[in-house]
Amino acid sequence: MGFISFVGRVLFASIFLLSAYQEFSEFGTDGGPAAKALKPKFNLFIQQVSKNLGMAMPHIDIKTVIAATMFLKGFGGLLFIISSSFGAFLLLLYLAFITPVVYDFYNYEMESSQFVQLFVKFSQNLALFGALLFFLGMKNSIPRRHSKRRAGKTKTN
Repeated sequence: MGFISFVGRVLFASIFLLSAYQEFSEFGTDGGPAAKALKPKFNLFIQQVSKNLGMAMPHIDIKTVIAATMFLKGFGGLLFIISSSFGAFLLLLYLAFITPVVYDFYNYEMESSQFVQLFVKFSQNLALFGALLFFLGMKNSIPRRHSKRRAGKTKTN
């Protein structure tokens, strides 16, 4: 069971690790294609947040955002492989930040093809988020069961 769990964690983390590696290899001086794709959506997200909060948001360099997402995906994925809760938290943080920014289906009409594509990808990231929450829940529940079982064995002896 432990080996199957390890293989599952490796396969799950490979999504994030391969993505981080690709962004790292294409980063360059301007942040690469990831920065070019993210910049308009990130600026729109910042404008909406500023409008809803009623105050101006500070300027955030897109290269810094891309570097932070690479770190969260890479380090979080590596830690997740070794069954670390901190790695799962890093991946959760990445998904919570990037999913509503990149997959902004809420900015499109429901009848458009872009809405459907973005909503499907948003739903996939939401499923990844749920899988990480499930992992954390299972990881937190297993030690309690073992400690109760061991406590019961010591009482009967």
